[in-house]
Amino acid sequence: MESDYSEFDLGESLARIFDILNTADKDYVEQNSIPARSALTFTNGYYIKCSALFVDMRGSKALSEKYNHPTLARIYKSYVSELVAIMRSNQKVSEISIEGDCVWGIFDTPKKLDVDAVFSTAAEAASMVDILNIHYAKRSYPRINIGIGMAYGQVLMIKAGQKSSGVNEVAWMGKLVSEAARLCSYGNRTISDHRTMVSNVFQQNLNKHNQSLLIKNNNRDCYHGTVWDTKMNDWVLTNM
Repeated sequence: MESDYSEFDLGESLARIFDILNTADKDYVEQNSIPARSALTFTNGYYIKCSALFVDMRGSKALSEKYNHPTLARIYKSYVSELVAIMRSNQKVSEISIEGDCVWGIFDTPKKLDVDAVFSTAAEAASMVDILNIHYAKRSYPRINIGIGMAYGQVLMIKAGQKSSGVNEVAWMGKLVSEAARLCSYGNRTISDHRTMVSNVFQQNLNKHNQSLLIKNNNRDCYHGTVWDTKMNDWVLTNM
């Protein structure tokens, strides 16, 4: 987030620390669905069960060492642009974040059908990378590979930043985010790892059809598979 200069004031800092550290446990409540951001203050928070989806590029360091900056910029911008578009098309999306060549989202999934919708979003993201690779090949750009990770569980949603400064973000804390990121890091890591990795709990909340698309990965203690969106994959097969 963009910021500007502000002189540090120790007295104001001590007052902010006091306010934050003296909040009551009751100010952090459990909810079944993600609340509106306007409900967040610097002294409260919400525990919510939801889903996280991570998509991260494999071997990006090698790309940066081999190709010039304009080529890398075009690859990166097209990759991020369309992954964001895919995640935004899920009606339950609550947060999208870009960290380097990783794009990840938090999704409100109070019902099992919402978890299936996140799984479908992941399949669309995978197919989008297949589509991008066709465009890259036509321009003699390098092929990119990704890992995808999904998890379902509880997360703490808080407002983090400096009060009254305009510098603040919603932060998502807890095992859910780290688990989805870890699973994503396994995707396509070795020949024994498929592109899409999901946690055991996430897999249990999928419908029978989606469960059938995944198999157990005992080495990673999760489920994995290579899934895609049928309509988008038809375009891929036609334009290969």
